[in-house]
Amino acid sequence: MTKRLFNFSAAFLLLFLVGCKSTQDIQKVVKEASTFEKLASIKNVIKIEKRSPVSHFNENYEIWFEQPVDYSDASKGTFQQKVYVGFENNTLPVFVELQGYGIYTERAGELATHYNSNQLTIEHRYFNDSRPENIEWNTLTIENAAKDQANIINAVRDAIYPNAKFITTGISKGCQTTMAHRRYFPENVDACVCYVGPLNYEREDPRVYEFLKNVGTKEERTKIADFQKLCFENRAELLQILKDTAKKTGMTWEFGVEKALDYTILEYSFAFWQWGAKTENIPLQATNPETIYNHLISIVGYGFFETESVEDLQPYFWAALTQQGIYGYETAPFKKYLGTDEVYKFDWAFPEGISKEYDLKPMQEIKSFLDTDAQKMMFIYGEYDAWSATAVELKDDAQSRDMYKFVKSKGDHRTRIKSFSKEEREKIYAIIDSWLK
Repeated sequence: MTKRLFNFSAAFLLLFLVGCKSTQDIQKVVKEASTFEKLASIKNVIKIEKRSPVSHFNENYEIWFEQPVDYSDASKGTFQQKVYVGFENNTLPVFVELQGYGIYTERAGELATHYNSNQLTIEHRYFNDSRPENIEWNTLTIENAAKDQANIINAVRDAIYPNAKFITTGISKGCQTTMAHRRYFPENVDACVCYVGPLNYEREDPRVYEFLKNVGTKEERTKIADFQKLCFENRAELLQILKDTAKKTGMTWEFGVEKALDYTILEYSFAFWQWGAKTENIPLQATNPETIYNHLISIVGYGFFETESVEDLQPYFWAALTQQGIYGYETAPFKKYLGTDEVYKFDWAFPEGISKEYDLKPMQEIKSFLDTDAQKMMFIYGEYDAWSATAVELKDDAQSRDMYKFVKSKGDHRTRIKSFSKEEREKIYAIIDSWLK
C-alpha cells in the first residue's frame, strides 16, 4: 500500500466523520470502522499494507511508523520502523514481541499461539528493514529503543485494543529489549515474559568465563577444550581450507583470515553450550583436517565474524560494546598456540571510524529496578545455555512482586515454555493466566 493510497483512506474516513450529525453518529462510525482504517488513522503511521493471514490470525498487517531518530533532539530527523499486527479479536490479550534484531517472521509466537490471541511484533530500531541509510550511532541507545516501543504500543492500543491486556515478550536480545522497556515504562504493559536473555554488568562480563569452566561435566568440558587444542594443532591445514572457502564464496574478514580462524576456534566452547551440541559428536580422533574443519564450522558458523555478517550485525555490536555488554575469549589455555594470554575482545566490531566508552549505568539501573520495583515479570532460561552465565538473578522477595524465574535442566538457548515438563508448563501458564484476568 503506497503512502498516497493510505492518505486517501484516512481522508475518506475523516470526511465521513465530518458529515456525521451527532456525537452518537461519530461513535457509531468509529466503532464500525475496519481494523485497517483504525490503524491507518494513527498519526505517525506512514504506510500500511493488509497482508495474507498467517497462523491463527483473522487479519495481518504490515505497518510503518515514522519515529524520531533522537527523542532529545528533533533536528536529527526521523526513521521508519517496521511493525506487524496479527489481529484476532480486539477483546483478547495482545502479546507484544519485542525484537532485539530485525523481524524474522510475522507468524504467531509461543504465547500468542497458546492463547489463540493477538500479536504485535516490533522490529528493533536500526535493524533489517528499520535501518536508515546513514545511522547516527550515538542515538542507538536502549532508552531511545524503549521510547520507540512505547510509542507504538500506545498508538496500537488506542486504535484497536483499548480494553485488552498487553504482555511484552522477547527472546535473547529481545529479552534484553523487554527488560529495558519495562524499566523505562513500567506501566506501559500489564506484564512481561522474557526468554534466555543476559543481564551483563560489564562489557566483557567475566561471569561467562566462570560459567564455561563449570558448566556440564568435567569430562564434557575436557572434550571441548581438547577439540579446540586439536584445531590449533591443525591450524595450518584449517587455515588453508578457510582460505579456499573464502575464495569460492567471496567471504572476507576485517581483521584478516588468520584472526578469523583463531576467533572461530575460541568461540567454539561458547557456541557449543549455547546451542546444545552433543559431546559424542566431537571428532577428537580425527586425523582428516576436513572432518575437524566441518565440525568446527557446524558449531560456530561464519556469521559472527565475516565482514558482510558483521555489517548486518553492527547495531548489535554497537549496543553490546556501549551499553548491553558481551564477552571476550580467555586465551590462557591456548597460550602455547596464540603466544598471548590476553583476552580477545570485539573492539574491531565498532563501525569504521567511531568507538565509544562502555557505559555501566543502564544495565545497573535495570538490575536495581528488577531488585526493588519491578512487578509481573517472568524469566525463562536453559541451564546449559552459555548466556545463562549472566542470567537475571531474582531477590528473595521477588515472588511477592509477581517476579518468577524458571530454568530448564540442561536446556540451551532454544529453551521455551514448551521445553518444560507438563507440570512446569501448567505452573508457568497459571501465572500468565493470573496476569490476564
